[in-house]
Amino acid sequence: MSELVDAVRAGRARAVPGLVEPLTAADRKEALTALKALRQELRDWPWDRWRERERIREALVVAGAGCHTGAAATAAWIGARDLREGLPLPYELLLGLLADREPGWLGDVAHRLAGRASTARLDYPFIAGLVRLAGCPVPTTDEYVHGWAEAVPSAGGPLPALREDPQLSVMVPRLFEMAELPDPLVRYGDATAPHHWPSVLAVLAEEGVVERRLLVDASVTRLLRGGKPGALDFFLKLLDRLALTPEEERDRASDWIALASDGISTVAGHAQGVLARLALSGALPTRSLAGLSGAVLFRPEKKLVRAQLVLMGKVLRADGGAAGELLPVAAEAFGHEDGGIQERALKLVVRHLPAVTDDQRSELAMAAARLSPVHRARAAEVFGELPAEPDSGPYEEILPPAPRPAPLAPSPSDLAELVERTSALITSGGTMPDFERVLDGLVRHAYRDREALAGRLRDALATCWWMRDGTPRDRHQWLSRHSSGVEVVAASVLERVSTKALGNATTRGAGRGSCAHVTLNGVIDARLWEAAYLVRTRPLPFLLATPTRETGALDPDVLVERLGEYQRLCATPAPVDFAQALLRVRRGKDPETARAAAALGTPEAGRLAAWLTGDGMSLPALDGGAERERSTLATRLGQSLAVRRGFPRAFRWLGLPDVPDPSRCYHWIGDRHGDWPAVLPEDRETLAAWLLPQVTACARDDQRGGSWWLPPLAESGGPAGRSLHRGLAYGLGARHPQDRLAAVDALLVLAARGDLDGELLGRELAALVNADEVKVNRLADAVRTAAATGAHATVWSVLGAALPGLLAPGTARPGLGEILSVAAECAERCGATGETAGLAEWAGRGGSSRLVAESARLLATLRS
Repeated sequence: MSELVDAVRAGRARAVPGLVEPLTAADRKEALTALKALRQELRDWPWDRWRERERIREALVVAGAGCHTGAAATAAWIGARDLREGLPLPYELLLGLLADREPGWLGDVAHRLAGRASTARLDYPFIAGLVRLAGCPVPTTDEYVHGWAEAVPSAGGPLPALREDPQLSVMVPRLFEMAELPDPLVRYGDATAPHHWPSVLAVLAEEGVVERRLLVDASVTRLLRGGKPGALDFFLKLLDRLALTPEEERDRASDWIALASDGISTVAGHAQGVLARLALSGALPTRSLAGLSGAVLFRPEKKLVRAQLVLMGKVLRADGGAAGELLPVAAEAFGHEDGGIQERALKLVVRHLPAVTDDQRSELAMAAARLSPVHRARAAEVFGELPAEPDSGPYEEILPPAPRPAPLAPSPSDLAELVERTSALITSGGTMPDFERVLDGLVRHAYRDREALAGRLRDALATCWWMRDGTPRDRHQWLSRHSSGVEVVAASVLERVSTKALGNATTRGAGRGSCAHVTLNGVIDARLWEAAYLVRTRPLPFLLATPTRETGALDPDVLVERLGEYQRLCATPAPVDFAQALLRVRRGKDPETARAAAALGTPEAGRLAAWLTGDGMSLPALDGGAERERSTLATRLGQSLAVRRGFPRAFRWLGLPDVPDPSRCYHWIGDRHGDWPAVLPEDRETLAAWLLPQVTACARDDQRGGSWWLPPLAESGGPAGRSLHRGLAYGLGARHPQDRLAAVDALLVLAARGDLDGELLGRELAALVNADEVKVNRLADAVRTAAATGAHATVWSVLGAALPGLLAPGTARPGLGEILSVAAECAERCGATGETAGLAEWAGRGGSSRLVAESARLLATLRS
């Protein structure tokens, strides 16, 4: 037995089977006790012994599997996270060691391992080997199917291997039931490639290896179930490769109608094509076509709507008697947001109008009242005077409620609650309010009784890496040089980081030319290092900078009260904490509170008073661009020196007029930093200037996630100037929909708060489009999304200002017609009037282009 344990400690996995096999049941039980002790020992090893740990783990897995006798315990041992950590199994060793077990036992282990979502895919070769040895039913869990698909030989394509695969009849039906397809099935898009699974499955169906009807029915059912476009595309390609017969298409007509009505765009387009063939061959009843058309005409995809109108026209040319059922449906498109679709529907109705009854004609005339002004004239020529649209009353803009900053809840006063929240924040993360409450709570409880706090934290944070015995120097350096959140304060309370390292950390700051990540994270880290240092050297009663609002803002009267309490307790404010507190109070807006602060008579209270009256030192980083341009070099030098004397190193950027340098930023664009807006909660324009490169990359370089900061800044305080509006313009033209949605949210919030400058945003958009910084189609999607919320006047205020620049000679871009369509719809809804430079010239050019048609529509609306 000792020889087995020694082999495991030496990492000699290949020697383990030969040492386990001769052991008796009692010997294996005794060895298992030693192996479990070794497993526990490995958990406590420091990270720098990872190579040795990996080598031992492989031997430990094999030894433990051989010594366990129960199927459940064996499967739990083999799949244990701490023994694996993403590493593959030495499955050949394991299969050889376990081959003499009972088939029922082997099958039980196989199915238990197949049910472990974390390891089943990685363990497929071993599980499949157990199934083969046991002769048991094949597992059908999602992860096992993923492992099966990834294990199919790829050399020369999967077809030869699948023909001989004994699991094929079980695995193929499961492919259609899974939430996500295995990667090999969607990796190859070329239908001629040997690895193209839809083509492979079609061949197998043709050869009779797989039942064709199963593939057809399962594909249609999977499309009806819905899912991600990439996954559904596989089933569309499979149906294409199967080349359904007319009978197979006709038997599933109701399914195609459901898919065309409610499926995602690509699926609906495929179903629409099938139904078009059925309709033109006479296999689709007119009533079914009418119901289908009514659903498709309400879809947002204009391509599908136009295709449906074309199909209706073809059916009506072949069967004029269908006009009574189809034309009222076609008239539903009279209210479509797109003027081109309105025109197409009107032409269809006019062409086949003689075939309808008088009552149907009157019904169509009523529907024509929904046409836009540019098409009503033609409708009046056909129907006579159109009925007046019902008066819906004055236009009312629909905007989200203006957000009101919620008050920040007090820090946890109960020690047990604080420890629970600290543990949750460290292990799972949290929001800025969570961070601020926990940080202040740790400082308060450390001031009252650090020993009691340490006693509770020691048990709650026992699994943290810095609680393990390792190299102290590495621990001190990491915690004092890297962003660790409240962990560094908790570690200081527990004396797991030296005060010397923390003291050195508080003297560091971002240098000139640092990027926004370094600058803003430097402020947050400096607060944490200072708090961690002071809980051991000079405990503070509480933090001055803890916000009173969840935006990060701090009420000035509360800060005055806190300074008064510090004075009563003879406590000296911490430099970084006080500097952050100042930045969270709006400058120059509260002379009454300034007088109360001045009455305290302390140096910090005097600085707060000057801050509140606007008489304090000038801070170039927070000044507007005009002030920067007017200032002389000598003035800027004096400002910089004043900031150096009045603020800690982490805030020296306040004395620099330049924004952080994005060219020196190596951080990922999509990183979200919910704490950043709380550094300058009352100066969002400065933050917007710093963060502008992130959202610029979303439009210019197709990056993802860089517009995350737009909604928080829209809810923050301070003026909303050019930087914020330019960031909004870039966000509206971002490559990815989620970034555009963030910009739309910010747009609506600014409008609801009365902070949106529509003319400024419109001019910025026109300049960016004309400079090829923003693509028109992306912008059109964003403004249409905003208009769909009911904010038509808001969107018009932006587009009305943008159109003169977009329509100027030589500036028109492809897709501009879509912008004009949104503008026309918004103008119609909110009753906008007036003149737009360049619009009449485009409307008068003639032709059938979208740009000309929508220009005419908008012009007619503005002049009506």
